Amino acid sequence: MITYEQLRQSPEIRTYITRADESLRALGFTEHSFAHVTRVSETAAYILGELGYDAHEIELAKIAGYLHDIGNLVNRVEHSQSGAVMAFRILDHMDMPPEDIATIVTAIGNHDEGTGVPVNGVAAALILADKSDVRRSRVRNEDFATFDIHDRVNYSVTDSALVLDTQKKTVTLTLTIDPEVAPVMNYFEIFLGRMIMCRKAADKLGLQFKLDINGQTLI
Repeated sequence: MITYEQLRQSPEIRTYITRADESLRALGFTEHSFAHVTRVSETAAYILGELGYDAHEIELAKIAGYLHDIGNLVNRVEHSQSGAVMAFRILDHMDMPPEDIATIVTAIGNHDEGTGVPVNGVAAALILADKSDVRRSRVRNEDFATFDIHDRVNYSVTDSALVLDTQKKTVTLTLTIDPEVAPVMNYFEIFLGRMIMCRKAADKLGLQFKLDINGQTLI
């Protein structure tokens, strides 16, 4: 079996992730490099692990998380689809079994809120892991005066966590937001679509999605 650790050691894949992030940097996007893909991989694994998925599916979720944004190398538009095609080629050349490639490619191709659907458990975990990665350290713009709304919202988040409660069957994104940097309403202005997608992903996993900001449950 091709493993997550093998992919992390691949110079070719590291190049694709680096160059994809460079493209997003040029476009003014927040960080989508190794910090982001590693966090998404680990969070997706945490979700499936807490829900009792087997080690094999957890490994597939980690791989999908690591590769999910490589399509930005081609273009930001429809990057989930182009990333899925790139992942197929990479994994096929590594002789990964077709059933595993299918699971990973499906998850990557469905992680974007514009067109994605949580069609299986791995895809649902990837969606929740990706959309919950909101944090100050993702902001690359060093000039606060020129922050756009995405910079302000991410920079306003001083603490974030995604917590799954198997007893209550809930998965909660907990955020601490500094209202002096961005009002809470700004979060919904840019992330409402993502939160709706998280709700659908949670439902696929038999969970209820909740959003807690500054100690108040808003969803």
